[in-house]
Amino acid sequence: MRLHVHVACGIMEQDGLILAAQRSAAMNLPLKWEFPGGKIEKGETPEQCLIREMKEELDVEVTIGRALHPTTHPYGDFTVTLYPFTCRLTAGAISMNEHHALRWIEPERMGELDWAEADLPVIEEYLAGEVFC
Repeated sequence: MRLHVHVACGIMEQDGLILAAQRSAAMNLPLKWEFPGGKIEKGETPEQCLIREMKEELDVEVTIGRALHPTTHPYGDFTVTLYPFTCRLTAGAISMNEHHALRWIEPERMGELDWAEADLPVIEEYLAGEVFC
C-alpha cells in the first residue's frame, strides 16, 4: 500500500512578500522549495496543524487567512495532499529549525525557485487569485 501523507502548509504573507522555505539536503525532495508546514496528526485539523508546525519549524505564531484548494501529488514512493492557507506572522522572530534556507520573495517571482511539484498548483491558484499580501 502506497503511503499517503496529509500536510498543512502556509503561504506566509508580509509586506507584499511570500515566505519560501528550502528543504534541507537530508529531507525527502532535497533542496526543493516549499511553503512551510507539516504532517497533519491524528485528530488535528489542517488549521491546528499549521499553527503547530509554524511554531515547531519557524518559532513563530501565525494567524490563518483564507484556505486554498487542497491538492494531491504522487511522488515515486508516496503521495502527498497539501492543505494550503494564507497566513500572517503575529508573534516571534523567524528561525530556521529544519530548512536549509528561507527567502522572502515577491509573489510574481515564485516561479524562479525550484519548487516541490506538489506546491506548483498551490502557487498557480494563489497567483490566479491575485490576493497578494
